[in-house]
Amino acid sequence: MRRYSVFAVAREGLRYHTGWERAWRSPQPKKKYDVIIVGAGGHGLATAYYLGKNYGITNVAIIEKGWLGGGNTGRNTTIIRSNYLQDPSAAIYDKALKLYENLSQDLNYNVMFSPRGLIMLAQTHHEVRGYQRTVHANQLQGVATEWVTPEQLKKLVPIINIHGPRYPVMGGLYQKRGGTARHDAVAWGYARACSDMGMDVIQQCEVKGVRTEGGKVVGVSTTKGDIDCDKLGMVVAGHTSVLAEMAGFRLPIESVALQALVSEPIKPCMDVVVMANTVHGYMSQSDKGEMVIGGGTDSFNNYTQRGSFHHIEETVRALVETFPMVSRLKMLRQWGGIVDMTGDRSPILSKTPVDGIFVNCGWGTGGFKAIPGSGWAMAELMAKGHSPLAQEFDMFRFREGKFIDESVAAGVAH
Repeated sequence: MRRYSVFAVAREGLRYHTGWERAWRSPQPKKKYDVIIVGAGGHGLATAYYLGKNYGITNVAIIEKGWLGGGNTGRNTTIIRSNYLQDPSAAIYDKALKLYENLSQDLNYNVMFSPRGLIMLAQTHHEVRGYQRTVHANQLQGVATEWVTPEQLKKLVPIINIHGPRYPVMGGLYQKRGGTARHDAVAWGYARACSDMGMDVIQQCEVKGVRTEGGKVVGVSTTKGDIDCDKLGMVVAGHTSVLAEMAGFRLPIESVALQALVSEPIKPCMDVVVMANTVHGYMSQSDKGEMVIGGGTDSFNNYTQRGSFHHIEETVRALVETFPMVSRLKMLRQWGGIVDMTGDRSPILSKTPVDGIFVNCGWGTGGFKAIPGSGWAMAELMAKGHSPLAQEFDMFRFREGKFIDESVAAGVAH
């Protein structure tokens, strides 16, 4: 793989950028791989990357029914944070954040990580107690967060109205290390690195069936033919239950749409990410000047990847009181993604009833922020059969009632 650098950019500029090579190969699938990862989104690509980097497993195929990064990876609002309440959650999300901090150097690809800080507003007395509890939990976990007063918030976010008539701002949970990254760049960087290791990234290849013999996976049937494997990783977010059914088992997840939108570009006015969970809205400003806005999930199960008018109305109405300037903006575009939700609002990284099949799902609306940590843990689980980061997120915890309840810390999504 050709290394990207300022010298490479200058050299290509002198020859009119005619020498750039493709970032990753697009090969035809081989007959058999050691590992097949279904889902070429951030989590699937990260899993493949750390299988190769950490364990030397490179006979890997990452197959995608659409285009690389065309699912939730390219449809989210790019928020990154690790200030979760429960110990297992804080561990895997903080691992992800630490990996994000050096990901551009690791991949030799600029993922545009921006540690601009993240604030979760407390607008009820219940939220004040909940977030102060999270601050104490984070201190015990070694995750740097702090409680900030309304006056401190106003200095950090001058455009905010802290004296809203319905929901005044009573303080906030602040994580300075939190921020954003470029969602497409994360997928592209991982794909480029995987391809350089000799892995096959196969797009437009839909899985039509999972083949098993004697309770063990032997391969998948796809629109490009049968492909054999020794191990299979299911990393397909909202469609995980569909794929699991092909393999003969069920998962305790439901799929719902999560919508988002961006405004027309405006001058810089907000250099932190703000989540207002009581009114179900969150907002940040992109590098292009757009206000990136999202809210709660749809209230019914569906596989829709498009926007709807009621979401615009409800989300923007919720934010106007806290950010009055929003009322004067025009919407530029809107989209939706399919998120997979578990009962305790925590993910599943687990072995399954079928030998050789592993599943990574249930991230809800927290998937993008977890990509590097999720891939690290999933790769360890697939390579070694056990991962300290993943062990608490076993799918069988629901049978035993060992919930990892993140209904508060996950905030706006749940």
